[in-house]
Amino acid sequence: MMSEFSEHPTPIGPEKLHAAFALFEAARTLIGLDTSQDPYHKIFRSFIAETERRPAGRILEVGSRARSGNIYKGGFRNYKEYVGLDIIEGENVDVVGEIHQLSKYFDVESFDFVYSVSTFEHLAMPWKAVLEINKVMATGGWLYIGTHPCWPAHERPWDFWRFSEEGFQVLLNRMTGFEIVECSAGLPCAIVPFGHEESMKGLCEQPANLGISVIAKKIGPSDRRLAWDVDVSEILETTYPSS
Repeated sequence: MMSEFSEHPTPIGPEKLHAAFALFEAARTLIGLDTSQDPYHKIFRSFIAETERRPAGRILEVGSRARSGNIYKGGFRNYKEYVGLDIIEGENVDVVGEIHQLSKYFDVESFDFVYSVSTFEHLAMPWKAVLEINKVMATGGWLYIGTHPCWPAHERPWDFWRFSEEGFQVLLNRMTGFEIVECSAGLPCAIVPFGHEESMKGLCEQPANLGISVIAKKIGPSDRRLAWDVDVSEILETTYPSS
């Protein structure tokens, strides 16, 4: 008797696949959303605006290496010092280091602003990263994180997590020393399954998002009971892809 689920799903023929992608592209063009004012982008602009309202301070970008041609430093105009940290050296990287060990590279409470774009999904232990960010941030400083609720797997094998608004409430709260100022998912999309399982019916009609942004203010040190004295190398035998 054959199992209900095949170990290897039947591959989609190239003709069907090309036709499906053409249909998806036509639908995207028809919808034609302007995402320039999407909450995902607006929250980041709010973060930049806050750096301009305050006296020039120190900004730390985590995951700063120029990828896909993106260098966010150019959007900031008011700062005393701008430091880019990444696990791999490259353009826009001032310090090669690991976010899970931030306090080894920088003085305590030495940054007024810390931000990260499309990096948190690649962190093996985002809960530990939040605690480390708290250590190097000044009280009253702002943290911005932009990442993904949905996104195809990328930069594997270091692609670990997807995030929601509820997830950030767990990561950024009074116990970790933060208070969320603003958080919203954005960049709307549809999840279109290729299969016919009952659970997949109507899935493409459900709301989904490709991006999520959050701003949190540091209100104090994290609770001392929160600790994760484990190095990434003790968990993983892989390394972050260099290209």
